[in-house]
Amino acid sequence: MSEMQPTIGRGHRLSAVWIIPVVALLVGIGMVARTYMTEGPVIEIEFKTAAGLEPGKTKVKLLNVDVGLLESVAVTGTMDSVIATVKLFERKRPLLREDARYWVVRPRIGAGGISGLETLMVGSHIGVAPGIKPRERRQFMGLENPPLTPADAPGIRLTLYSERAGSVKVGNPVLHNGFAVGRVEAMKFDANLRQARYELFIDAPFHQLIDSATRFWNVSGISLEASTEGVKLQTGSLDTVLLGGVTFDVPPGLPPGTPVDSGHQYQLFDSYDDILERPYLYGIHYVVMLEQSLRGLLPGAPVEYLGIQIGRVERILLKEFTEITLAGGQAAIPVLIYIEPGRLELPDNQQSIEKFQQLIEQGALTRGLRASLATGNLLTGKQLIAIDYFADQTPNNQPPGDQPLAEQTKLAKFDQYAVIPAITAGVAGLERQVVTFLDKLNRLPITETLQEANSVLVRAEVTLGSLNSLLAGDQSQALPAELAATLAELRHFLVAASPDSRMSDGLGASVNELNSGLESLNGLIRTLSIKPNSILFPSTIPSDPIPQARP
Repeated sequence: MSEMQPTIGRGHRLSAVWIIPVVALLVGIGMVARTYMTEGPVIEIEFKTAAGLEPGKTKVKLLNVDVGLLESVAVTGTMDSVIATVKLFERKRPLLREDARYWVVRPRIGAGGISGLETLMVGSHIGVAPGIKPRERRQFMGLENPPLTPADAPGIRLTLYSERAGSVKVGNPVLHNGFAVGRVEAMKFDANLRQARYELFIDAPFHQLIDSATRFWNVSGISLEASTEGVKLQTGSLDTVLLGGVTFDVPPGLPPGTPVDSGHQYQLFDSYDDILERPYLYGIHYVVMLEQSLRGLLPGAPVEYLGIQIGRVERILLKEFTEITLAGGQAAIPVLIYIEPGRLELPDNQQSIEKFQQLIEQGALTRGLRASLATGNLLTGKQLIAIDYFADQTPNNQPPGDQPLAEQTKLAKFDQYAVIPAITAGVAGLERQVVTFLDKLNRLPITETLQEANSVLVRAEVTLGSLNSLLAGDQSQALPAELAATLAELRHFLVAASPDSRMSDGLGASVNELNSGLESLNGLIRTLSIKPNSILFPSTIPSDPIPQARP
């Protein structure tokens, strides 16, 4: 019996039967991946109403090409709108971006024309405008009206705000010099700001006409104005008269502005005249405390700086004045003024506000800048606020603490507004000076002065009486006769001393003799001063005599 030899094997090999499940698994994964890659996402769109929407039938179209299908429509929990669930056919990123817009295409007749007539035959569908922003989202707010401009259209988008809606509607044109360069895309009323807000789009290349100095105004309808100069009628084009519109331009006199970006906000003025009255966007408020009658000063009155209008009077703060008066405070009336630095040909921006604040503050603290009430029209009595330099006049209303204005580092405050120091000038200032003079005159001791003057007069009267008594005496009466006799004797003496009289001749001879004697005496004195001994010894020695010979 032979021994059995062990057989060594390498293990069980994978059976061919397992190939089929593996292939099926790979095919399934590929199908899932393909389905995931090709099947579009599900999004939700909120609309105000479900009119024209039918689940399973309403399609989503881009450029009239089907890109999705409406799956369901449900009412929101607040019961004021509906949520439409849409499944897109393809995973296209532009349809999921946050600025993508969806709306229901249905027949419409509006300012922009007639649209959606094709839906009368095939039914409504959901239109879509792709977005351009990078972020994605799956919930969208549907538009009530189709967008008038694609999201990627070249140009600029702006926002206008106004205190009332007027006649501007969605689809109205935006004009420049009568040419349509854009359109009004949307409008809404902001309850918090109490403003009507409009979204505009300006097509390229006309968006280059927009800068910070641009102003927009309403050209809808007809403007009729009657004045002493006659009747003024203003109208736009026929389209704007019937449907409404907005136009823009740069007001005359405004310096060039700086470029702006999309989203910049502008005020919508009611008319071009309103722009001329308030052409500047940036300004600053101040308060002026006036201690005089404000008769003739009304809101809207000019505010002038060195004779140049730089702003207007906003209002007289009567409520605050009453509260201060009842509390026993100062009697000055606060007036709120609005100053526009652009009127001094500064740029219409915030930097000009800061420069003007420095001008006002430094001028008031160091150079005597003062505000006063001035007469604007003598016939009507209209008043205005004048700002000028009065270095020698102290303000009527010093800041709290009685600290001199020149020692202040900042202007005083009234509520949140800086206070420009004020003085009383003009007719009122003259009246104040007259009143001050009369007060000083009333304080003079006139009664005591008159009493002293009366005493002086009494003493003068007594003195005059004494003088009259003295003049009435015998000696005073004889004094004129004696004076006349003395004058007669003096006259006789003067006649005797005349050049032709004997006395004058004798006096002349005597004077001549006296002159001769004085000359002799002068010679003697000169000789003695030279030779004092000459009076004893002769100055000339006689020569020796020569004896004569006898004959």
